[in-house]
Amino acid sequence: MPQRRIVIHPSRRLLELYEGNQRIRHYPIAVGKSLTPTPPGSYSIATKTMYPGGVFGSRWMGLSIPHYGIHGTNNPSSIGQAVSKGCIRMHNHHVEELFLLVEIGISVTIL
Repeated sequence: MPQRRIVIHPSRRLLELYEGNQRIRHYPIAVGKSLTPTPPGSYSIATKTMYPGGVFGSRWMGLSIPHYGIHGTNNPSSIGQAVSKGCIRMHNHHVEELFLLVEIGISVTIL
């Protein structure tokens, strides 16, 4: 079975999920504001939490860099903006779908 991986394009406000070389999903996202940018680099999904509460919406997927993650939101109008403290923010219905499609350990590349 081909390996799944996530590629995040902060400048395009886009998260892509690949299986092998084929893009199987893509979602609009919000990213870090200029003072707290989303950190470029190669990471992995380290934790997965359902219903973390508050600003994290319905799902949290913590990255291997502490204090950063891919999560839902309680402010859907922020998607498409550079407004977060560095995390990748998604619509709750999108993060719930992605949560089911990825495992702990999957590669996350932030360009």
